[in-house]
Amino acid sequence: MNGILATLIVIGAFFFMEFMAWFTHKFVMHGFLWVLHKDHHIRDGRKFEWNDLFAVIFAIPSIVLIYYGYATFDYRFWIGVGILAYGIAYFLFHDVYVHQRLKILKNVSNRYLRATVKAHLEHHNPHAHYNYGFLIAPIKYYMEEFRK
Repeated sequence: MNGILATLIVIGAFFFMEFMAWFTHKFVMHGFLWVLHKDHHIRDGRKFEWNDLFAVIFAIPSIVLIYYGYATFDYRFWIGVGILAYGIAYFLFHDVYVHQRLKILKNVSNRYLRATVKAHLEHHNPHAHYNYGFLIAPIKYYMEEFRK
């Protein structure tokens, strides 16, 4: 497989994962698996949340695809790498930057980050039923931030 196609597959898988994260967050985490997700909405400083199990669940397809695609570096490998890249970006943005579960990246800021963080924090308001994305927020947040 050539490098351009592999890169396009990684990018495609990465952005598909934003859709999957939104879908899973809205219909699974705030649906029948709320029992695992609800402790994430109660910020009490715990190091482990039941919600962290979702990271393991999302990692399984990446691990399987990388494992089975590794021998020939076929499309499965590159899809797994795209999922892995999304998982790293999600962890750094959501857990490290937004919720400061690791005390790094505190002083990093730009319009994209401020808008996306605002949307995510509004999602954490009690009884909020909106803003289910993670790395891409509704356009209104970016428009507000870029108008400043």
